[in-house]
Amino acid sequence: MQDKRRLLLKSVLGFTAMVAAVTVMPKLAMAKWSKAFDVESMDEALNDLYGSNELITDDRITFKIPEIAENGAVVPVSVKTDIPNVRTISIFADKNPQPLAASFKIPEGTEANISVRIRLGETMIVKAVVEADGKLYTTEKEVKVTIGGCGG
Repeated sequence: MQDKRRLLLKSVLGFTAMVAAVTVMPKLAMAKWSKAFDVESMDEALNDLYGSNELITDDRITFKIPEIAENGAVVPVSVKTDIPNVRTISIFADKNPQPLAASFKIPEGTEANISVRIRLGETMIVKAVVEADGKLYTTEKEVKVTIGGCGG
């Protein structure tokens, strides 16, 4: 009888530990949400994310995005730069309902190189913004969208 109680107690404790782990893990895995993803203008998003909207055009940023996106729901974007001390790389789509499409923190000592797929609702300017040494560097390209990715 005592063995059955111990077995039951071990099972209950094991199940409780598993539920606790499943509950806590998503919070540990999720990135910090920035309110910059919720604003409706690019200037607001830049100010919320970086505290500034002063951008310096820089040709050291390699920005790859198709000139014509046949499907705006899945537009491949890649950004690479050799600017030293890069802290973040962000992608902005100026005519999307929320212009900040993606933002990546670049760990110190790693190559500043990201790839992602974003949604574009219509033809627009897409900007890559690189934060390094307290300055914001940018480059941009116009993308023509034939089928909108935001319900259009």
